[in-house]
Amino acid sequence: AVARLRHIYRQAGDSRIVANAHRINEGQWPQVDNDARADFFFVEEDDPDRVAEKIEELVARRLPKGRNLDPLRQIQVLSPMYKGQTGALQLNRRLQERLNPGRKSHVIGDRELREGDRVMQVRNNYDKGVFTGELGRIGRLHKDEDEAFAEVVFEDGIVQRYEFTQLEQLRLAYAISIHRSQGSEFPAVVIPLTTQHYPMLQRNLLYTAVTRARELFVLVGSKRALKRAIDNDQQANRFTSLADRLR
Repeated sequence: AVARLRHIYRQAGDSRIVANAHRINEGQWPQVDNDARADFFFVEEDDPDRVAEKIEELVARRLPKGRNLDPLRQIQVLSPMYKGQTGALQLNRRLQERLNPGRKSHVIGDRELREGDRVMQVRNNYDKGVFTGELGRIGRLHKDEDEAFAEVVFEDGIVQRYEFTQLEQLRLAYAISIHRSQGSEFPAVVIPLTTQHYPMLQRNLLYTAVTRARELFVLVGSKRALKRAIDNDQQANRFTSLADRLR
């Protein structure tokens, strides 16, 4: 037997987020209007560079000003992929430079972590009791002759100390992948959707992104990419050989 969940409890019952999540799940085009008080918006833009620019402006200026949202605590960018101009990696670099420039920092390979950065735990750490997907901010970076560490304040208020050798467990989280967002919710969600993301333009992934938003959802991208995502009801299969290993 197959059970289908038809109720979404994160948002108010009259939310356009809820209505459009159901429409997308049924393969229908979302309803969008120009009402400034609405909670679901589609900003049409075909060029990936312009999509990234518009997302930066939305997160850093327009939504904080127009909706009184804190860009470091209340707005989450979700991307279908990591690579490309509108992937999580490049969006993180843009947003870090815009929202948290010139702070004390530590470089790990090609990544830079700064005091004040929004970060995500990407590996379970049972000693600290911190698990994959947990979000926080770097409160302090310290380095002298005797020790080098970062203090991270997680969303539950708990402060964890990371030796610099442990910072591989953290990633910038101004933008994260839609996959990593599963099980979480945010006051406001902004997502890019371009044909660069073609392999990941899937209905279930778009549905997941929409339903992460509690109060506001903004999609920036092309109609072609949106249509592809809505029409594509194929879910990616992951072949792990788990069944063979369990025999």
